[in-house]
Amino acid sequence: MQPTISKIPLIQLASGDRLFLQVYKFQGAKPGKKAYIQSNLHGAEISGNAVIHQLIADLIKLDETQLIGEIWLVPVCNPVGVNQRAHHFSSGRYNSYDGKDWNRIFWDYEKTDIDIAEFARSQRNLTLTEIQQNYRKQILESFQTLREKSKHPAQIPYSEYYRTLLQSLCLDADYLLDLHSSTNQAIDYLYGFQSREESAKAFLLDYGILMNDYDGDAFDEAFIKPWLALEKHLSEQLGKPVKFDIESWTLELGSGMKMNPESVEKGIRGVKNYLASKNLLKLDNFPLPETQNYPLKLTLKTRVKRYYSPTGGMIQNRVELGKLVKSGETLYEILSFNKTEELPQIIKVKAEVDGIIFDVSTNHTVNQCDYVLAIMEQTST
Repeated sequence: MQPTISKIPLIQLASGDRLFLQVYKFQGAKPGKKAYIQSNLHGAEISGNAVIHQLIADLIKLDETQLIGEIWLVPVCNPVGVNQRAHHFSSGRYNSYDGKDWNRIFWDYEKTDIDIAEFARSQRNLTLTEIQQNYRKQILESFQTLREKSKHPAQIPYSEYYRTLLQSLCLDADYLLDLHSSTNQAIDYLYGFQSREESAKAFLLDYGILMNDYDGDAFDEAFIKPWLALEKHLSEQLGKPVKFDIESWTLELGSGMKMNPESVEKGIRGVKNYLASKNLLKLDNFPLPETQNYPLKLTLKTRVKRYYSPTGGMIQNRVELGKLVKSGETLYEILSFNKTEELPQIIKVKAEVDGIIFDVSTNHTVNQCDYVLAIMEQTST
């Protein structure tokens, strides 16, 4: 099975050179759901590109009858961010022109003037399939109005132009996967949304953060937030739970500026297993037998604890990434040269909760209030 490869013009640089997106579209023999998968939205987070490369290689080996529906793959989805450099370091987390986080710029349909409660009332006597079709039609029509404006780039900043182009590829999808890594150093984990916990097991990752507090500006949030809002209104009016087969996930695959082979392998296995569990892919031995009872540990976003340095200095004896810690345990020490005509001090910072160290800073030199590490509190959800 060969993909259709589309090259999309993105931005022309001052030098006259142009950057592009490239989309790999795999179409199955039978129509069905659409999965959209992208990587490298933040410039330093490159592991997802290796995942997509292997997925392309694996999909090419399949027969068209083994794909029900379609899969769109977009590696290196932010060429501007990928090319940002400072000395030897690749950051690419923020647009250097306007300072905005590349993953906090996206269009959220729920923030338009749509009255979702009224829409839900108008659809109460229809089937879920009909409601989903009608709602998606409204979302796409509203987005088209926004897109018409983006056709005149002299009238909008690049962040708006870029987000509109990227979202135009995915708004009609059923499943969205955004492949990231930590900007710093991190374990492998995922971000998901409440009421989709069961599907999260298919990625076969040990840890995840459940989004119970978000504003809809991130790519995964902007995609699913309107659907979650509609589900809420329908459930209240019908007196029973309502859930569409529409999902959005962000996979965090290891550390920035590197392709960790273990993280890449976990990403490949998890994505294939997820697509098989959703019946898009017909693969031997997939979904894997451990999927249903996989011991995924989920933590609410509001129970994630981030630690910032209480003073300036150098970090030493920091606990290792992936370590389980107890409240009161020393997380790290700061070697502080106070410039107060006194001897240097060692300041110990202790854990305030039990949990796993899932993300740590790369730089061991800190100013006061610099980020040091984060703990995923271990609680049942």
